[in-house]
Amino acid sequence: MRILVTGGCGFIGSNYVHFLMTATGHEVVNLDKLTDVSNRANVERYESDPRYRFIEGDVADREAVERAFDRCDAVVHFAAESHVDRSILDPLLFYRTNVEGTLVLLEEARRRKIDRFLQVSTDEVYGSLGKEGMFSEESPLRPNSPYAASKTSADLLVRSYGKTFGLPVLITRCCNNYGAWQFPEKLIPLMIIRALEEKTLPVYGDGTNVRDWIHAADHCEAIQAVLEKGEPGEIYNIGARSEMANLEIVKAILAILGRSETLIRFVEDRPGHDWRYAIDPEKLEKDVGWSPGHTFTEGLEETVKWYVENREWWETIRSRPSWKKYFDRWYGDRLAGGKK
Repeated sequence: MRILVTGGCGFIGSNYVHFLMTATGHEVVNLDKLTDVSNRANVERYESDPRYRFIEGDVADREAVERAFDRCDAVVHFAAESHVDRSILDPLLFYRTNVEGTLVLLEEARRRKIDRFLQVSTDEVYGSLGKEGMFSEESPLRPNSPYAASKTSADLLVRSYGKTFGLPVLITRCCNNYGAWQFPEKLIPLMIIRALEEKTLPVYGDGTNVRDWIHAADHCEAIQAVLEKGEPGEIYNIGARSEMANLEIVKAILAILGRSETLIRFVEDRPGHDWRYAIDPEKLEKDVGWSPGHTFTEGLEETVKWYVENREWWETIRSRPSWKKYFDRWYGDRLAGGKK
């Protein structure tokens, strides 16, 4: 099979490319715009492999998409602006990439009569939970951020192409990911890096917001299982039954690194911050036969070790002017003023 992977230089996309190249015999075409939050170095080891082809291009650019589709059998669509904080700063960028880009891909997939189109989505399309319950595939869509709204819109476009045009589409909605190659703006790598440097760790609100977590490698295996065994037209929630409050995770990272909890700094909360996510993966487990390979404790220790051993990777990213501009704009006042 020749698989078009969009966003294969990003965090989860590069993990998926790595999985395909090392654990399967499939060919890979990687279409990536190489934005501030992607890194070609993540997958450059495969560029001499005849099974791998890299194309620099935007998913919203029809010409780039047409080139990327050449002889492909399936599409796994990761490419997206994916950070809630950034979506609050620049909603229009999220609309163009996440909505328009998905539509361009769907049109080309329809024209080429592609065998499978898998939309990689997020549990954030469901909105926020209270203390009880879990998101199922039947949960209503109630996005609360520009990012979540853009992914919801993309999901509905994907669904419509399955219903209207008979395109064999699949949608996966995953909980929060962690692991190697995650951009330093996200909770776990941000806290690891700042703890390593003995800097304050900014925690939103009182730190009680709860997320469901999965190791990126497990997510990639689940995606492949859905691509190969999933029923076209279906939605599959991907989760590892690992709910943790943000503050618990920050304290666990500090414990692993032997750093003091006095580094924690509670800061002004994010606007519209969803309180709790929890994914019910029962459908995926029963229909596809997948289960995660990492416990959260094991996965977090492995991830911390990766960032300790790959300092050059994240220092290169943080040296980008765009990173400093973003961090100062978003966290500067919060860290200066503390919790408001």
